[in-house]
Amino acid sequence: MYVDDEMNNLISFKAVFRIKYNILTAISGEEAIKILKNNMVNIIITDQRMPQMTGVEFLESILDEFPDPIRILLTGYADMNAVIDAVNKGKIFHYLTKPWNEEELDMTITRAFDVYRQKIEEREMTNKLSLSNEQLEFLLRQKLLS
Repeated sequence: MYVDDEMNNLISFKAVFRIKYNILTAISGEEAIKILKNNMVNIIITDQRMPQMTGVEFLESILDEFPDPIRILLTGYADMNAVIDAVNKGKIFHYLTKPWNEEELDMTITRAFDVYRQKIEEREMTNKLSLSNEQLEFLLRQKLLS
């Protein structure tokens, strides 16, 4: 998903990446939250400077409900405080400046998806191990009771 308050940026992003990725776009943080509630999103790319809600505020607001998507922050301003906030509060994976370089952004998306996939695989493995431990405990109790 790409979140930006400038429609031209949303159109450009979709035009460049539509063949390679399934893209959802939102013109605001509020719209993005609605989209997240109805769609499976692996990667969120957001602009920092938006009215009503900055990119960092948006990312921070969705952390509890949507912890899995990998977050990327784009900004046209070299605002170091925004970058620090994004890392600390929004848990971003990567920070890029606007205008974005197509190749650099594509490589960042690819790396972000690899991290996302690894995160999900680790969670699944942890769940399987947890189940195995529960099954082992059950078998041990059965053995002790007989």
